[in-house]
Amino acid sequence: MTSAAAPGSPAPSPRHRPAAAADDPGRTTAPGPAPWKGWAAVCAVALGIFCLITSELLPVGLLTPIGAALHVSDGTAGLMVTVPGLVAALCAPLVTVGAGRRDRRLVLCVLIALTTAANLVAAFAPGFTVVLAARVLVGASLGGFWAIAGGLAVRLVPERHAGRATALIFGGVPTASVLGVPAGTLLGELGGWRAAFAAMAVLGAVTLAALILLLPPLPPTRHVAFAELPALVRENRGVRAGIAVTFLVVTGQFAAYTFVRPVLQDVSGIDPAHVSTLLLGYGVAGVAGNFLAGARDARRTLLVVSASLAVVLALMAAVPGAVAGTALLLAWGLAYGGVSVSLQSWMTTSAPRATEAASSLMVASFNLAIATGALLGGLAVDGISASAAPLGGSALMLLAAVTVLTATVRRPDEVGTPK
Repeated sequence: MTSAAAPGSPAPSPRHRPAAAADDPGRTTAPGPAPWKGWAAVCAVALGIFCLITSELLPVGLLTPIGAALHVSDGTAGLMVTVPGLVAALCAPLVTVGAGRRDRRLVLCVLIALTTAANLVAAFAPGFTVVLAARVLVGASLGGFWAIAGGLAVRLVPERHAGRATALIFGGVPTASVLGVPAGTLLGELGGWRAAFAAMAVLGAVTLAALILLLPPLPPTRHVAFAELPALVRENRGVRAGIAVTFLVVTGQFAAYTFVRPVLQDVSGIDPAHVSTLLLGYGVAGVAGNFLAGARDARRTLLVVSASLAVVLALMAAVPGAVAGTALLLAWGLAYGGVSVSLQSWMTTSAPRATEAASSLMVASFNLAIATGALLGGLAVDGISASAAPLGGSALMLLAAVTVLTATVRRPDEVGTPK
């Protein structure tokens, strides 16, 4: 990936040209856009992430009314969350490869348009089958958009600002939890669940307009072939470690977080009426954690994050009391907020000439881990107790910390380089 030079700056010498440009003699270097245009484009991509994550999680607060209206059980209605996650895991590499040599600006616009149409279909769906089909489209859009968007920061702003720009793009993930999902739930309570989906279609249209107006043309720097994906896993230790860390951290997170409400009530003894407010505080802490982690070394950050979460989740399971529960929940949000941006930075650093391929593998692992974590947490809660969910999550976070430590300390010269 290359970043445009600032207007008026001297052209880089061949020695210092980015690898992607140096390796492709057919490419030409155009003068960079005004700085504000690059940041405006970053904001448009962040809005896209916010729109997609909110669309994915919107049914969480609307399961009961949707199930009642469409005559399905709450468990069946829960497929509206499970299905997009699994589809996103599958489509992240498929869309990345399928995008071929198409302009990434066009690809992102098509994916947002697809999400807009899916939300509109859900808003007017006559039955649950149609809603579920629309949710499949949301998952396909999410997987492809996330995989492509993850490596765009360095193409939109100067390289020295890439960390902050990546943090801004991935700020859409926790912001969707803090603002998007609660707002959608409130709208569903006021105007019905169909109004919530219609509102998401409107937000999708606004996002599409922002991408069309603010994103510059983004021709692909290289074509990703299917064979490259398994080859990247086989030959790049950094990518392998990143996939493993992604799966362990996210599985541990969702094994615990999916059941945070019963943990807060049964272990911490918090009044159910206060849980929603505390979760809002968790989300705000997550946004702060995202930006704190954005410009820092990814491996060191993930080591601190995974080790901290191992401790916090173990304490959540063992320490009673509302004060302790509140403090631990906020610490949990702050630590986990840095996960998405740090994982993306890890993969980009590990495979600087194959960022889209590496990102697609990370996104696939991330979304598969969401479904796996929720499943394991449910088995733990049903088979043992509510406190078993954060304990299981703590164990997985500890494994993640060991994986990060091994990748960073034992083989620092090999992480991110081919065999």
